[in-house]
Amino acid sequence: MAVGIGSFAASMVGSIVSTILPVIQENLQTDTATIQWVMTVYLLIVSGLLLTFGRLADLLGPKKVYISGFFLFTTGSALCGLAYTPGVLIAFRSLQALGSAMLFASSPAILTTNFPPQQRGQVLGLQGTMTYLGLTAGPPIGGFLSQQFGWHSVFIINVPVGLAAILLSLYFIPADRKAEKSERFDPAGALLFIGGLVSLLLALNRAQEWGWSSLPILTLLAASIVLLVTFVLVEGRVRWPMLDLSLFHSRLFSAATTSALINYICVQTLAFLTPFYLIQGRGYTTEEAGLILVAQPVVMAIAAPISGALSDRIGSRILTVLGMLILAGGLFLVSQLGPQSPVWMILLALAVSGSGTGIFISPNSSALMGSAPGNRQGIASGMLATARNAGMALGVGISGAILNSYQSKGSTDAIFGSTHTGFLVVMGFALLGCVVAGVRGNSR
Repeated sequence: MAVGIGSFAASMVGSIVSTILPVIQENLQTDTATIQWVMTVYLLIVSGLLLTFGRLADLLGPKKVYISGFFLFTTGSALCGLAYTPGVLIAFRSLQALGSAMLFASSPAILTTNFPPQQRGQVLGLQGTMTYLGLTAGPPIGGFLSQQFGWHSVFIINVPVGLAAILLSLYFIPADRKAEKSERFDPAGALLFIGGLVSLLLALNRAQEWGWSSLPILTLLAASIVLLVTFVLVEGRVRWPMLDLSLFHSRLFSAATTSALINYICVQTLAFLTPFYLIQGRGYTTEEAGLILVAQPVVMAIAAPISGALSDRIGSRILTVLGMLILAGGLFLVSQLGPQSPVWMILLALAVSGSGTGIFISPNSSALMGSAPGNRQGIASGMLATARNAGMALGVGISGAILNSYQSKGSTDAIFGSTHTGFLVVMGFALLGCVVAGVRGNSR
């Protein structure tokens, strides 16, 4: 429960803020480009620091990193609730993101080191359920709080949740095991990885606004390639690497990481394009669209713990392939939605997609964490979270590019054309994910 509350709060804060962003913009009287940094800075900091905090969890202990993260998350939330200018809000949002990165990077390591292998899929599935519940609860809670008490309350509500989680964590999470004293932190590797990943994510995040062929985007992409290639070369030579590249010698670890990246590309494309279809294409209100979109995370929350518990008995390969295959089917159904599709058909397509994701994620996470040795659980945890955030950023980049290409043509059916094409493209990714999941070998 202590780890579950962290998963719930950290996932809810992302969906809750994106819902009320227009309200914050109006209240602070700022422009769209500025207010977008409230979301962008959170994405960049969380994604860039996941691997760093995963490594620190191996060196210092995941409990220390987790509780410290909740302290920063709670403090950042309280300060965000007191912010009255865009610049101050963005600064305090950075502190909140710092805490979230520590939570995301250390929580799977806490679960896998404190539960036996035969329960690993089950507990990671329950953590997935709390994550999906946070994503589901964010929009309605954010809408209610901002309407009744103002947008500041959306951040303040995290303070009592954070304090309760800190107390639970102090009492219920077992003490960290002693780490290898001889190992040291790799600051050069950390800086190279942060610089490379942040450059890549910033380029993907701003490419639609600045233009894919613009000088800033091309510079960022070139910088990301140089920094990440240098990172890999450096990590292969240092004594205590930031990312132990020997983990990728395991076919299971490599396949689980790659298929996680592919899965989140598909999930984020669905999350990005479907609101455009519902609101701009079909004319639903924001509230109506929000209720329809709940179908996906609710089904995910139900499927994840069941699939996780089942993977403890039969291994991960069958379930991950099945989950990806069902997700591909759901994406095909969504791609066929048109101007006259009934609501039940939309709900069915989203539910099928959600069930595929729920079936896939828990066994895949269990396999990834189980393939790493005990002294590398933090790195594995950080790698899993990094694959998730990178996949989400790539999903937004791909779907945004497709949407913009249709809108630039001035087509009257730009929304329907872009959603049809976009979902067929990521359906291809999901089918590729089936192949990647299938070559992993089995694990129990």
